[in-house]
Order: sequence, then C-alpha cells, then structure tokens
Amino acid sequence: MNDRQYNIAVVGATGAVGEAMLGILAARNFPASAVVPLASERSAGKRVALGSQSLTVQDLAEFDFSSTDIALFSAGGSISAEHAPRAAAAGAIVIDNTSHFRNDPDIPLIVPEVNPHDLAGYTARNIIANPNCSTIQMVVALKPLEDAVGIERINVVTYQAVSGTGKEAIEELASQSAQLLNGRPVESRVYPKQIAFNVLPHIDSFQENGYTREEMKMVWETRKIFGRSDLAVNPTTARVPVFYGHSEAVHLELREALSAERARELLDGAPGVTVLDGRVDGGYPTAVTEAADHDPVYVGRIREDLSHERGLDLWVVADNVRKGAALNSVQIAELLIKDHV
Repeated sequence: MNDRQYNIAVVGATGAVGEAMLGILAARNFPASAVVPLASERSAGKRVALGSQSLTVQDLAEFDFSSTDIALFSAGGSISAEHAPRAAAAGAIVIDNTSHFRNDPDIPLIVPEVNPHDLAGYTARNIIANPNCSTIQMVVALKPLEDAVGIERINVVTYQAVSGTGKEAIEELASQSAQLLNGRPVESRVYPKQIAFNVLPHIDSFQENGYTREEMKMVWETRKIFGRSDLAVNPTTARVPVFYGHSEAVHLELREALSAERARELLDGAPGVTVLDGRVDGGYPTAVTEAADHDPVYVGRIREDLSHERGLDLWVVADNVRKGAALNSVQIAELLIKDHV
C-alpha cells in the first residue's frame, strides 16, 4: 500500500455486515482519512462504532459521493441498484456485497486469494462485486486444488447460519429457541418453517429448474471466479440453527487423482486457509468453535473419495459475515489501493 489516505463510505452501516465492515476497517488499520457510515433515513442519526470512535450515521439518499474514494455497499440489492451507479458516477469505486451486479460481464467478481488479476476490470463501471458468502469460502479452499490438478465437478451441500439472512433471522432463532425450551409455541416470520432445532433445505427463491437462487448463485459465481464456464457445480443449500458460520461438505471430481496427503499440503500453504484435519475426536473445524468471529477459511475431513478414482472430499467452514462478506470487501479495497489506485 502507498502512503495515501482514503475517504471511505460504508452503506448499510447499521446492519450486521455493515457493522462488521466498520470493525474490520479499524482492526486492519485501513488507511482512511474519513469513514462515513450511511443508511436509510430512518437510521440516520444513530451512532455506530469504528474501533474506539463513535460515528453518526448519515442519510444515504442525501449523501454526495463526490469526495468518496471507495464505497462499501451492503444494504440490499434494490439499494445497490439505485445508489451504487450514482456513487460510481460521482467518482467513488464501489465494492458491492449484494447479488445485484455479480452476473454482469463487465463487473469483476472478486475473491482476493483466488482471482486478484480480474480486479483491473473495475474501470469499466467503477463497480466491483463481492461474491455470495457460501461461494467465497468454497473457492478459497478449492483454488490450490484447481491450480494443481484441475476440477471437473463440484458437489456441495451447505449448512448456512441464520446471520446470512440478517438481524431479524438471528432474533427469530433466539426467540424460537427460548420459546421451545420454555414449552411455548413458536412463531415463524422470517423463515417459512421453524428454524430452531431444525434444518431447512431452502435458501432464497425456487427457480424453474428446481434449484433455489442461492444454489444457482454458487454455480454462476464459481464459474465466473475461476473463469471456467465448463465447470460442473451441483449444490444443495440448507439453513441450519447456527447463529454465525457456514459449513460445507464438498465432494470433488478432479482431472487428475490427488492423494489426501498432497491435498493437505497444498491447502496448508494456501492464502486465507487454515487446515484442521486431525483424524481424532474434535480434530476438525466447526462453525461455532473455529469459524465464528475469525478470518480464515478452515478446511478439515480431507479424504480420498471411496466412490470415485479421482474424487476428494473436504469439510469447509468460515464466518459468513466476516470472510463471507465484510472481510472480503475490505480485502478487495486493500488490493485496490495496493495495485490499482
């Protein structure tokens, strides 16, 4: 990084991801001369934390982005659709955490450990897309394997925390758990069925092909990030009663056979990855004990697939709010100021 200081805006600053963005900017000593938290009119005037500082939230609709260098957006797709192009036109470089721009061919979709070279394409529209949380942790884990031998097919099942839906979902899981433990009936407002002590094989809207939009995001985004339109990806995404941290069972069909030992070596040296793969009780990562409130993508249960001669199986966990959203956005900003602005 150079010695320049940057004006940063955080859109959606009162949400779970926005709050995490502010905390990460402070913790990583991002070279910011000013950080402006933005949200809707109803949240304007609230206070949010930036390290030891307390900042006043400003109204997004009235904010002038002309003095902003980088704008981190995480306030929902409709908000990004309206305000991200406005910010970009004013000269700010937008890093958007929603799904709104991810499939646009002229907008780079970036995971810094995986495809940093694609970041140069941001100049087409001054907008950079942050991938879906479940995609980010998977591609970070798969990058060294793709580079070493190539991947033909990915079968993945995700077990996703309620924080991926937002604060209301966190509150719903907490309240339902308390209601059930006290012998009271539960109410479901955020999810179509009870989430406490349950698993819902349904995230986002159903598509005509029977997959959900969350599942199709993993297909589209993985192909775009790896630059592999031929890559076969078969996902099932499920919501589980966990507050923070997504887990994934990943089953790979590789182009060349790879031993579990060699895969472990490759993963152990990969940026952003922490291997926890002891074949003993508790010798594996979980969302609660390792991933939550930590930055790495954790990989364990590395083993050769019994059913396929070139198969490899992994267990991948990460904090969906941090690496799956806020941290990846800040890392993109760090890469941007290091190599591009």
